[in-house]
Amino acid sequence: MAQVVGQQILRDPALFYWILFPITIVMILTGVLRHYATLLLQSAPKPLEAKAIREQKNYLHGLNLRTNANQIPLSSFTSRKNYLVQAFQSGTFLKDPDASNKPPANPMSDPNGMETMMNMMKGNMMMIVPQTVIMGWINAFFSGFVIMKLPFPLTIRFKSMLQSGVMTRDMDVRWVSSLSWYFLCLFGLRPVFTFILGNDNAADQTMAQVQQMNPQANTQQLFGPGQDPAKMYLAEAENLEVMVQHEFVLDGIVDRILARV
Repeated sequence: MAQVVGQQILRDPALFYWILFPITIVMILTGVLRHYATLLLQSAPKPLEAKAIREQKNYLHGLNLRTNANQIPLSSFTSRKNYLVQAFQSGTFLKDPDASNKPPANPMSDPNGMETMMNMMKGNMMMIVPQTVIMGWINAFFSGFVIMKLPFPLTIRFKSMLQSGVMTRDMDVRWVSSLSWYFLCLFGLRPVFTFILGNDNAADQTMAQVQQMNPQANTQQLFGPGQDPAKMYLAEAENLEVMVQHEFVLDGIVDRILARV
């Protein structure tokens, strides 16, 4: 029976050490520098008033109730829903109820809004500028190199991810290019940054992207410059009102457990 011979490429073994290690070390050092630079550039947040905290937390209460509605009984959900809808519509939790009748304030004239936008711009610059420099460095010195071969088989769908810059039709999918190793380090160094800098670090780009996509992760983004809390409350009250289907996760739990026995 014929055996399948693995694809072999004649390459200098020193490429593994002169490309893989430098890219990895530079990515780690860049993440550490980004973390401390972000801490230095970010201004200390100003303490919020009690009314502002109540305004934000009660809006998150409505979001959490709508997201986790099936985790509580129907009676509890209905009572909470009716209370929040009435409070949202009447503006009970608003910091300034009279502000809903005024035109929206210009965020450029609000000191708090300007500070928030400056912090966001600083954070974006700390992510974009280093990665642009590293990409130019890799394209200038390491473009087109194949540095290693993975010891386990992969499907053809991984070819575009692992062979960026040198992708050919006949090359084995297990070969990894230098540019692809950069992308793997970009999204795979989270445990390293967590070990060096702790959980709450500014070096991990994936966590920053998740926080931007998850509105509940940062209440400051919800009530950022130009946002009208009164309209946000009315929209959330409408979302709660249209929720008519409720399935408590513990309904019939005894019968389901006995059916598995």
